[in-house]
Amino acid sequence: MPHLRIASVNVNGIRAAVRNGIHAWLDAADVDVLTVQEVRGEDEHLAAAFPDWSIVHDKATAKGRSGVAIVSREPALAVRTAFGDDDFDSAGRWIEADFTLGDTPLTVVSAYVHTGEADTPKQDEKWRFLDAMTTRMSELGGEGRLALVTGDLNVGHRELDIKNWRGNRKKSGFLPRERAYFDRFLGAGGEQITGVDGTVGPGLGWVDIGRTHHGEVEGPYTWWSMRGKAFDNDSGWRIDYHLATPELAERATGYTIARAATYAERWSDHAPVIVDYTYE
Repeated sequence: MPHLRIASVNVNGIRAAVRNGIHAWLDAADVDVLTVQEVRGEDEHLAAAFPDWSIVHDKATAKGRSGVAIVSREPALAVRTAFGDDDFDSAGRWIEADFTLGDTPLTVVSAYVHTGEADTPKQDEKWRFLDAMTTRMSELGGEGRLALVTGDLNVGHRELDIKNWRGNRKKSGFLPRERAYFDRFLGAGGEQITGVDGTVGPGLGWVDIGRTHHGEVEGPYTWWSMRGKAFDNDSGWRIDYHLATPELAERATGYTIARAATYAERWSDHAPVIVDYTYE
């Protein structure tokens, strides 16, 4: 059956990823659309990294920070970067591109949620971003629509998503309030969902393709610290997602985390997440 292969990855700096071997992976991956987070570069760096691809890019306000992009074999039909309130600096963290899946419109998002730091202004920015995500995902997830939010969302939703979850319960990335957003993102559409922190809000009905594919197992993880033996011991976090509307989720096959074979072969501290979306 025909399919559109979509991959997402935090490259941890596009120039470093190129130096460290992203091209070898990309040549073998055979993807149609690649969403990229933490570009940390300029348009010309992306153009050099992805020759002969169509590229849309939203840079961060501060040079050399964050940055999101979508690169594709075929040009996007439309691109949007507006996100959140006008006074909220979301530059370099959210970009949408429209394609088609067969004859059906499809919106693909590359998102890079703030890392955050509990009880600091950095965490306040993360709360604002997650609020804006809630609003935008409510709009994108209309009945019958095909939409996909991909990227480094910097929250481990459940205990299964972090190897050392007990030691991270008070740290950004696994705070109950953060996890409650995902309870609502993934809760049944239209129902009132009680989050892990006790708050209640409407479920948005999106589907976590990774968890649906793997079921109730630990991980598989998508990010490992560069420190110590985290990668070798598979002490990681699953913080890179494909969140799909139900209609798109029904078309998802072949979910893969492209984990490097060895620490030395890594070209980022994240592994790409790859999914095929089929169409008639």
